[in-house]
Amino acid sequence: MSRQRIAVIGGGWAGLAAAVHATQRGHAVTLFEASRQWGGRARAVSVNAPDGSAMVLDNGQHILIGAYRATLDLMRTVGVEPERVLKRMPLSMQFPDGLGIRLPDWPMPLDVLAGVLGAVGWTLADKWSLVRATARWQRNGFRCAHGLRVTALCEGISARAMQTLIEPLCVSALNTPADRASAQVFLRVLKDALLGGKGSSNLLIPTGDLGALLPVAATRWLQNHGATLRLGQRVQLACPSGDWQVDGEAFDSVLCATSSSAACHLLANSQVEGSHAVQAWMDVAARLQYEAIATVYAQAGKVRLPQAMLALYSDAQEPAQFVFDRGQLGGPAGLLAFVVSASETERAELEEKVLQQARRQLAPWLQGQALKPLQTIVEKRATFACTPALVRPPATIAPGLIACGDYVQGPYPATLEGAVQSGMAGSQAACEGFASR
Repeated sequence: MSRQRIAVIGGGWAGLAAAVHATQRGHAVTLFEASRQWGGRARAVSVNAPDGSAMVLDNGQHILIGAYRATLDLMRTVGVEPERVLKRMPLSMQFPDGLGIRLPDWPMPLDVLAGVLGAVGWTLADKWSLVRATARWQRNGFRCAHGLRVTALCEGISARAMQTLIEPLCVSALNTPADRASAQVFLRVLKDALLGGKGSSNLLIPTGDLGALLPVAATRWLQNHGATLRLGQRVQLACPSGDWQVDGEAFDSVLCATSSSAACHLLANSQVEGSHAVQAWMDVAARLQYEAIATVYAQAGKVRLPQAMLALYSDAQEPAQFVFDRGQLGGPAGLLAFVVSASETERAELEEKVLQQARRQLAPWLQGQALKPLQTIVEKRATFACTPALVRPPATIAPGLIACGDYVQGPYPATLEGAVQSGMAGSQAACEGFASR
């Protein structure tokens, strides 16, 4: 295949994956990022600690699972050893009071069966309801009607199993509550986690900031392999005579790896001839709805939770679904990160509710120590709402113009794995499309 000039617009995880994939195949890649930092919606941020010192946090707490093989392979490609930067633990949905489920580190399906049978606080009827449902999903090949919601999929599962496993698992994976979430996408995540081989369902929690997890190493790798990186450059796109131009520079293909809203803005202000296909793509992208994710960081002396991640009982008044003990993940002792998926509450009110929730549910570990708010970060358009029968825009916008991102058509919800897979697929499509032109 001849050497192409490929522009990648957007330096998030999809854009980085696309740039690395294209560079590996010998193409001349130029990577553009409008902001002053690589990583997109999964990046590190600097804040001031209570004592005035600088502290590096993340713009949101992210979790990977063992089934995210494209992401793990990309990390290894750019020189990051996942074993050194990710804490691996069996799938766990345990609560501060000790109730819940934790899978042992056994082969599938023994791990799931043992985890369900050993679930603390579940009756035999609770356990049997989940075993029966899981067996039914497996018999159906983890497929269901396209328009089905997770709550309908789970009819027959007990209220306790729903509250302490299905609902937190759904909102963590899809960032959409179970009563609004796509059952088909939920089943796809379960299939890859439960049937992907030993370790596929393991939780992989970053032990450092998100910049160290991929963006820093990926940009260094790209520079060392001849790619051109342009940070802090907002671009204009044009196609005056069938040839793509980014800020007047000619390219054979352009990969648009921004958010869907940024892609629509870029296209609306571009000069593209024969734009009927482009407008059709924009119409689909504009109909996507979004969910926010909030992360409330707080400091509580030298408190240490029983494990690095705990599920929390949540409702409208106690909105956080999970808490992470960052002290067990390479951060300062006593630093806690509370995650509120599908958040709808204003920042100040949300922070106060989460702190009150923490003081009540984590009281045995706080032991009267003051819980001080440090920083509350809200990503208002963190993910698309993963609803039933959702129509997502295709990867191809126009010949030579490819969209990359976790929101484009694909089997996954808005996850890092979805972004990486999309970036790699977009790069491959651009290369194949150019060869056929």
